[in-house]
Amino acid sequence: MSQQDSDESKPHEPTEKRLRDARRKGDVPSSRETGNMMVVGSLLMIVVFALPWQAGNLADALAAMIDAAGRTPVSYGQTGVFELNKLTQEFTLSVVLTLLPIFGLLILGAIAGVLIQGETVVSLERIKPKLSKISPKEGFKRLFGGTALIEFLKNLLKVLVAGTLALWVTNTMVRDMMTGIGFLPENLPGYLLESARKLLMAMAAFLVPLAIADIIWRRYEWRKKQMMSHKELQDEMKEAEGSPELRAKRARVRREQSRKRVALAVPQASVVLTNPTHFAVALKYEMGADIAPVCVAKGADNMAHRIRELAHEHEVPVLENKPLARALYDSIEVDEVIPVEHWEVVAEIIGFVMDLRNNNTRRNPPEGSSLRTD
Repeated sequence: MSQQDSDESKPHEPTEKRLRDARRKGDVPSSRETGNMMVVGSLLMIVVFALPWQAGNLADALAAMIDAAGRTPVSYGQTGVFELNKLTQEFTLSVVLTLLPIFGLLILGAIAGVLIQGETVVSLERIKPKLSKISPKEGFKRLFGGTALIEFLKNLLKVLVAGTLALWVTNTMVRDMMTGIGFLPENLPGYLLESARKLLMAMAAFLVPLAIADIIWRRYEWRKKQMMSHKELQDEMKEAEGSPELRAKRARVRREQSRKRVALAVPQASVVLTNPTHFAVALKYEMGADIAPVCVAKGADNMAHRIRELAHEHEVPVLENKPLARALYDSIEVDEVIPVEHWEVVAEIIGFVMDLRNNNTRRNPPEGSSLRTD
């Protein structure tokens, strides 16, 4: 299968679960150029800030060691070993304290290089042995694939640019030294430091845009690799929803819970509105407690039939009002107050129901409604 066919067979954007699983396995976009950029940046900070400050201390430590070597007596035997150990300890401590800021800048640069890329994952999956890592076929793909070609061209460009810059700086330095008048040997360290600073600044100016472009490319490639086919998307949906048996069991549990809620709520209702068989909405209203009637249960088809049955069993009035029952079914959920636009017509129905309970017989129900006894 060609790369184009492979890409076309995965047209779907990766889901959050797909991306989360990839990160859990340690598969995140990673740019090597960011590390290279931070190495050069750290060396530049060392040359600009650390070396001018610490070079004198390092020279003093070396001078003290050399001076002590010519005038410090060292005894024979065990005593001489202790004396030599004390002398080298002092020198080692001085060197370590001198080089500590330099190593600190290198460590900070490495940490910054990781943080710049945005995602850091530690996973054992990356170090687990896999047959694909030693497969000649997979190795051939990695060696001659599109990504390998891009890496080769990128590394070739870096070598050419770094070599050109190094030749330019070296040529300039040697020419200035040879043609300079009154150039003294003691000026050589400062001149070398300045030349190194120029070289590192030029390399940093080249690597910064290269690292930014590499980060963007790596993220694009990683996102492209996570694209999903129709089958992968369907399999993930099935996995999320569970097996058909599990889905059926959950549906049965939901239906059972719904029936229990309806069985408890309908006997407490004040009236049930129907349409006449497809929809049923049970409303409850307590004078002084509710600002408006509240929906305590609703259902369609079989559930509507069950609501009507429970209403008749517990002598809850059932009124048929097709437009009102359908409007309330679509506009409210259980435990919600009915919308304001229905207050007036529902108030007439509640008044009619209260008259029924108080044996204050009315000639007819409110307009558009009919009392159901079946």
